[in-house]
Amino acid sequence: MDKTESLLTLPPPASTGPTPTDATAAAGPPARGRRDPAWVRPALAVLLLATALLYLWGLGASGWANSFYSAAAQAGSQSWKAFFYGSSDAANAITVDKTPASLWLMALSVRVFGLNSWAILVPQALLGVASVGVLFATVRRWYGPAAGLIAGAVLAVTPVATLMFRFNNPDALLVLLLIGAAYATVRAVETASTRWIVLAGALVGFGFLTKMLQAFLVIPVFAGVYLLAAPTGFWRRVRQVLAAGLGVVVAAGWWVAIVELVPASARPYIGGSQGNSILELTLGYNGLGRITGAEEGSVGGRGPASGQTGLGRLFDTENGGQISWLLPAALILLVAGLLLAGRAARTDRRRAGLLLWGGWLLVTGVIFSFMSGIFHAYYSVALAPAVGALVGIGVTLLWQRRTTGAPRWQAIAATATLAVTLAVTAWWSWRLLGRSPDWYPWLRTAVLAGGLAAAVLLVVADRLARRVVPVLVALGATAALAGPVAYSIQTAATPHTGSIPSAGPAVEGGSGPGRGGFPGGGRMRDGGQNAPGGQNRTDGQFAFPGGAQAPGGQVPGAPGGGQAQGGGQLPGGGGQGRGPAGGGMGGLLDSREPSAELRSLLEANAVDYTWVAATIGSQNASGYQLATGEPVMSIGGFNGSDPSPTLAQFQRYVAEGKIHYFVGGSGFRANGGSSASQEIAAWVAEAFEAKTVDGVTVYDLTSGQEG
Repeated sequence: MDKTESLLTLPPPASTGPTPTDATAAAGPPARGRRDPAWVRPALAVLLLATALLYLWGLGASGWANSFYSAAAQAGSQSWKAFFYGSSDAANAITVDKTPASLWLMALSVRVFGLNSWAILVPQALLGVASVGVLFATVRRWYGPAAGLIAGAVLAVTPVATLMFRFNNPDALLVLLLIGAAYATVRAVETASTRWIVLAGALVGFGFLTKMLQAFLVIPVFAGVYLLAAPTGFWRRVRQVLAAGLGVVVAAGWWVAIVELVPASARPYIGGSQGNSILELTLGYNGLGRITGAEEGSVGGRGPASGQTGLGRLFDTENGGQISWLLPAALILLVAGLLLAGRAARTDRRRAGLLLWGGWLLVTGVIFSFMSGIFHAYYSVALAPAVGALVGIGVTLLWQRRTTGAPRWQAIAATATLAVTLAVTAWWSWRLLGRSPDWYPWLRTAVLAGGLAAAVLLVVADRLARRVVPVLVALGATAALAGPVAYSIQTAATPHTGSIPSAGPAVEGGSGPGRGGFPGGGRMRDGGQNAPGGQNRTDGQFAFPGGAQAPGGQVPGAPGGGQAQGGGQLPGGGGQGRGPAGGGMGGLLDSREPSAELRSLLEANAVDYTWVAATIGSQNASGYQLATGEPVMSIGGFNGSDPSPTLAQFQRYVAEGKIHYFVGGSGFRANGGSSASQEIAAWVAEAFEAKTVDGVTVYDLTSGQEG
């Protein structure tokens, strides 16, 4: 056996020994007392350093990235109350529409290092490096260091992972927590450990505090694997899984209980809900509504914003280049690995690991494929650890059957499966790269030719000189990873801002670099955001397809008079989109940097007011808040559709002199929701005199109402 073959060969099976209730030994490499070959640590160090370079390189170019979360981190760095609740502003008018765990990391970083892009984004990059390291450790325990390194490398260069570990959405922390929960489950299965399985539950529970119910998708998989494979009696396994469930409830529920028990008057409004309830937000807008499409107050739900459902969703133009490069390989290798396991003992670790990662991939992938509510391509980062693990596990299992004295027919079958997997991967990469025909067109040809050549040589590898085998392995690995590596490098070299980022170059019929659109939507122009089936015009006004009226109807006298095509009026509309350096306001999905003149106006006498300004929509508010460093009230929350504040509450704040300015800007409600923001906009336009500051309509709420 040459060096390359030995690197990809699994350690010899070892038994954990019989237990009083299960005399069958658990197959798999020893979990403790095993020394890795000398090459493992240097290889791991290179992998982690390369990952850090990829995720940190030019990170500051993305500015505030998703300013919605950056503004909340800024608020949390100024107010511990805002920190705890995840408020959008330090005066605690309203929270973001997620649980706040990911904000806590950013807010603490801002407290230490000050408010800047690096303080916001470096924690996300470090979470990515940690995710690669923990995935390596998890896969390595049962399948050896080569499998762990392959798994970590695949995760690191998956384009959507590169995107999200350089961005400040909650997904980065969620991925690390779920990989950590998988590691704890693996440790629990080894010795039937109550401590480890409860820790797995607690990590999933903390995942809920990061991105709510999405964290729970892996629970049936982890619980099922433990119930199947843990080397102890059935009823003890059941009790332990119930204890892990309690760990989930405690880790997730303490924060929810506090928020529900604190009187509404003593805390900020729960953004994204229509009834000021975290339970409503959990079960509705961010819960079952994502499955059914019934998301009251959302901008999507059933229709273009959710994209086309079905098994092909993860492979289509919006999602394929994000996650699917090695997805066919992962599925092929999962089936092959389970066939190799055959009728193994109940406690067989190698089968248990395949079920764990395969279950993660299939359950999460099927739900993502068929959910009718809002779905964005970057959600698929949750699949990347499972794809990486299955590729690493499958390759090493098949290579072992090919090289370590297995029956001849098994060696032939393993070789053929590896060759087919490589050929399919090369072909699919060729297809994905073909969706951007003007982007390095030579690459797709090289990938296909190299992959097919490596697949053919693999079939006849036994007839080749041993010194050729390392070249064959290198050629196959290069062909398999060249596409995602190229996409990831392009992603790292491109600034990303707004609410719906997208990895890789522009694709035909999909989203462009540095920004993402609603599936099926129009193309973005002048840096604006896509919206369902339409366009964002360069004047900052949203053009609804077909001249339809703006959702919610016309609002006579709305500040700024932002017009939608067809006569629909946008509440608070009229900010002139001037791009990042201009003085215009943002939109539903992105913010804009206010001009120096407008910023100076808002900062004047700021200490005299609770909020220096109020405006409709969280992205609009975030741009002003990050520029001034002062609290800005987000009327209606992210979509402008939350009943916070009501017209009466807003009028009381104005009467008490708590708000200095009302800033006009777009915002619309769709799929139901409150009309409070429209009512406020109409009242302000009627009661106060408007003035224009660098193209933005501003109302001084302290100047006295018009007679």
